[in-house]
Formats: sequence, structure tokens, C-alpha cells
Amino acid sequence: MLEDYQNDQRKKVARMRSMMDYVMGALILLVGFYFLLYEKLGLNVFNRQPSALDKVIGGIFILYGIWRIYRGYKKDYYR
Repeated sequence: MLEDYQNDQRKKVARMRSMMDYVMGALILLVGFYFLLYEKLGLNVFNRQPSALDKVIGGIFILYGIWRIYRGYKKDYYR
């Protein structure tokens, strides 16, 4: 009985964490694409010239966003 309850709780927590990883991954991806494409899209919020550092930061954000989405897909929270 107690084990069933604990398993249900773990499934609920894993589902919630997975959903949070999907949402956060998507938001981080959007920020990464912003850093890569804001000059071409004309969305220069900071009113400055783009630099090479913007491309590096955008790439890092995109990689981290992809990793968060993958982690949400994998649901490997309890080993």
C-alpha cells in the first residue's frame, strides 16, 4: 500500500518536472534564437550593435534548451 502511494507520487513528480523541463527548454530556446537573430529580425531591444559574443551566448542557450527538452523527454529523474 505504501509502496503504491510512493510510486504514484514519484510518477506525479516526474510528470511535473518533465512538463517544467519542456516549458523552460522552449523559453531558453527562444532566448537563444533571439540572440542569434535579433539583428536580422529588427528586434534590437538593447539598442547596440551585435557582437560575436551574442552568437556564442545564443548557441549556448540553444544547446541548453535542447538539453532541457531532452531531459524532459527522457524523464530519468530517479535512477
